Amino acid sequence: MPLRAEFPEEGELVIGTVTSIRNFGAFVTLDEYEKREAFIHLSEVATGWVKYIRDHIREGQKIVARVLRVDTSKSQIDLSLKRINDHQRREKVQAWKNEQRALRLVEQVAQALKVPGEQAVELFGPTLIERYGSLFQAFEVASADPKRFQKENEKVPWATAFLKVARDNIVPPHVTILGTLEVTDASPKGVEHVRSALAAAEKVDPEAIEVQYVGAPKYRIRVQASQYKQAEEMLKKATEAALRSIKAAGGDGTFTRA
Repeated sequence: MPLRAEFPEEGELVIGTVTSIRNFGAFVTLDEYEKREAFIHLSEVATGWVKYIRDHIREGQKIVARVLRVDTSKSQIDLSLKRINDHQRREKVQAWKNEQRALRLVEQVAQALKVPGEQAVELFGPTLIERYGSLFQAFEVASADPKRFQKENEKVPWATAFLKVARDNIVPPHVTILGTLEVTDASPKGVEHVRSALAAAEKVDPEAIEVQYVGAPKYRIRVQASQYKQAEEMLKKATEAALRSIKAAGGDGTFTRA
């Protein structure tokens, strides 16, 4: 079972490798989507006028890009390099590195279970991603709070092996807590109102708060802090900001603590 959809979502940040450069743009393979090909038009390479595209990117370079358009019927994906700030780029690169590390840890779990790595991913990957946001976050939770992890994953044959690998390899740098926002607005400007509400949540502390798309109308809020109480206070402020924003616009929303 794949851990990702076949295509990325519009607006998503993706990791890619530049494979070919032309005067009109660059072709990229998406590392997280089975090397699916995407395209960056010259006008989306950098702000301002781009005279020589190779002054900005080169073949073989790893890049972080934002998905502009996806046409699944034609397998076409358009990207932008210029519509990302440095903070978003660093965060995406770190998240990608974390997931690569998590997949290596999954191999250790698979060895303990005496099953192939792909079978281990199918066994618990989708469940853990749904529950914790990513495989790496699942390892962090298992290391930081094994009792919670055991309770949330009781009666499964792989939990003990997963916990041992997490404890042996992960030192959680922060307390991480999660919650789920459901925000809806059926008005003509509903999409804009939802985006504004989610932006209001992240604005509380952009360094510590991340809103992740689950599947409309559900969005996961992830908060990291050095202390549990601090994380809870930020989560409360973020959800209140989002709900206040969507309700002021005429929509509705609810919050569920993970």
